[in-house]
Amino acid sequence: MGPSLRKSTSVFFFFSLQESSRTAILNKIRPDSFSGHGYHLFQAMRLSVEQINNSTALLPNVTLGYELYDVCSESATVYAVLRALSWQGTHRVEIQENLYHYSPKAMAVIGPDSTDEAATAAALLSPFLVPLISYEASSTVLSAKQLYPSFLRTIPSDRYQVETLVLLLQSFGRQPARVFFGSVMLANLTGKVWIASEDWAISTYISRMAGIRGIGMVLGLAIQQRLVPGLEEFEEAYAWEDKGAPRPCPRGSWCSTNQLCRECQAFTAQTMPSLGAFSMSSAYNVYRAVYAVAHGLHQLLGCASGSCSKGQVYPWQLLEQIYKVNFLLHEDTVAFDKNGDPLSNYDIIVWDWSGPTWSFRVVGSSTWPPVRLDVNKTSIQWHEKDSQVPTSVCTGDCARGHHRVVVGFYHCCFECVPCEAGTFLNKSDLYRCQPCGREEWSPEASHTCFPRTVVVLTWHEPISWVLLAANTLLLLLLLGTAGLFAWHLDTPVVRSAGGRLCFLMLGSLALGSCSLYGFFGEPTLPACLLRQALFSLSFAIFLSCLTIRSFQLIIIFKFATKMPTSYYAWVRNHGAGLSVMFSSIAQLLICLTWLSVWTPLPTREYQRFPQLVVLECTEANSPGFLLAFAYNGLLSVSAFACSYLGKDLPENYNEAKCVTFSLLLNFVSWITFFTMSSISHGRNLSVINVLAVLTSLSGGFSGYFLPKCYVILCRPDLNNTEHFQASIQDYTRRCGST
Repeated sequence: MGPSLRKSTSVFFFFSLQESSRTAILNKIRPDSFSGHGYHLFQAMRLSVEQINNSTALLPNVTLGYELYDVCSESATVYAVLRALSWQGTHRVEIQENLYHYSPKAMAVIGPDSTDEAATAAALLSPFLVPLISYEASSTVLSAKQLYPSFLRTIPSDRYQVETLVLLLQSFGRQPARVFFGSVMLANLTGKVWIASEDWAISTYISRMAGIRGIGMVLGLAIQQRLVPGLEEFEEAYAWEDKGAPRPCPRGSWCSTNQLCRECQAFTAQTMPSLGAFSMSSAYNVYRAVYAVAHGLHQLLGCASGSCSKGQVYPWQLLEQIYKVNFLLHEDTVAFDKNGDPLSNYDIIVWDWSGPTWSFRVVGSSTWPPVRLDVNKTSIQWHEKDSQVPTSVCTGDCARGHHRVVVGFYHCCFECVPCEAGTFLNKSDLYRCQPCGREEWSPEASHTCFPRTVVVLTWHEPISWVLLAANTLLLLLLLGTAGLFAWHLDTPVVRSAGGRLCFLMLGSLALGSCSLYGFFGEPTLPACLLRQALFSLSFAIFLSCLTIRSFQLIIIFKFATKMPTSYYAWVRNHGAGLSVMFSSIAQLLICLTWLSVWTPLPTREYQRFPQLVVLECTEANSPGFLLAFAYNGLLSVSAFACSYLGKDLPENYNEAKCVTFSLLLNFVSWITFFTMSSISHGRNLSVINVLAVLTSLSGGFSGYFLPKCYVILCRPDLNNTEHFQASIQDYTRRCGST
């Protein structure tokens, strides 16, 4: 734009606030072409300045002046800013110790439009606190007051634009735009929905591109549309002024103070650029910026009394007042927040090709803070069949519990993969399954985790009552048998059963029965230490007694007469008692080693069963447990072998059938336990363990002691010396005959 577009006022009004104040507008246009958009902004500035200067209420006896600079590059921006900062009456910028008393030519600057050049200008003006009001620079970077304390704007910040765009996309389930859409049309992309930012949503620079109609539907944001009253008439009057014919510029000459141009132009009514909605919107922001400066000056100069003060004022004082302005401009409230951003909102618009020419329709609005969207969805005609809202992804939403695995480059193209068991899909991250907590579990394809069920054999369960009743009954039988044997201690049946050794056997069975109480309730350290070890030791004592008793009968009937010396040595040295003691001590050492090396501890087991927390002791698979069990198995085989060798002894001393029955129950119960432990869990495993122990103890008691109790109680005629002697004599005859 050449010098014919410059507006000059009295130099006194231009330089001094005693008689005038001043603004400067920085407008970006290309050095090799004319910008119709910039032309409209310039005219809006001229119009606002003339309206203010002609007003007797806003700035009486003060006239605004201006200079226009074409900032088509960063260097041109620096040049224009330095001109604005030059000391009044000079062409230099003075760096003083106290910049609060610095009085530049310009009291305020309007523009420039782009973020880069606005940042350059704001950085230079901020040390002097000269207000800079931009009408198109929307970057949130410029809201940083520690970097740009004197920057303000009349266009909404991008702070809320991105959030509004995201909300707009969600409600239906960014390099120059012209270059981009040129590539779009070359690629023949049609039938799409484009979400437009405020920068190009209503720009005719884009909408007039050849073939743009075929790209599809455009939905976007636009600054709320407001008109500059009288701007079109003002521009027409300017075009009809006699400015002379266009004249060529000498090659290499400067048409203005900062730009080399090819031709100096003057407009006519026929060549005047049309005023579209986009330019009108930006022009209104310029218009509003000038009025914001004027209202700030109104307060600063004390013009409310009808006459403005003539005292010296400085830019920083004007900056303070601009932050405080709050006035109504053609039913539009003009005010700024603490970041220098306007209190404004967006229109939601949609491009309309239904008529012969392009237009747009407002279908909603966005207000903040916080960002709220209000869209009339029924007024939008989608290009899809039956006007359905098109999907914005190439893959539909995944089913619940399925996470997205991106296929290719775009995040909207993905495969749906079910989350593994033990993980779940959190709504905050649709691309990765989150692991459940230690106390939680989840099946495959889950969107949430569930609390694990705590499993333990409690005291109050019906199965526990049955097991406890059976164990208590066994204890009562053992106690009763001990009393019965004590009462008939000198009878042949008790003596043949082992005499006082029977009490050790009954006591060991009772001790093993007491160990069963450690299997009920939540495991504790004493219970874990004693329950299996106590049973293993007590049952080992019982099996040792049973083995030695069977072995002793074989010695008495088969080897006493053949090897009298060995027999008497066995009796004299208490061979039976010592054998039981050594066998029991061996199992005791095994159990002590087990408890010290592989100490059974109460634990919460999480690995075996994903949906359960099993409260148990760590003894089931320990080497100590297996070693103690193997030792008892060896004693069982020994007892079976000794009882089998005595199968031809006298009837009253022949215990092969009963011992075989009791040991068979023992083997079956533990084989069942180890088989079921691989498929059972938690409470069921504890039940099986209790049943195995109870069966072993009951089998030992019933196989050895019940027949003898039957004879004592029901067949007293067989519990006498004559009957036993007759049985021995019969055995002797049979042995003699063979």
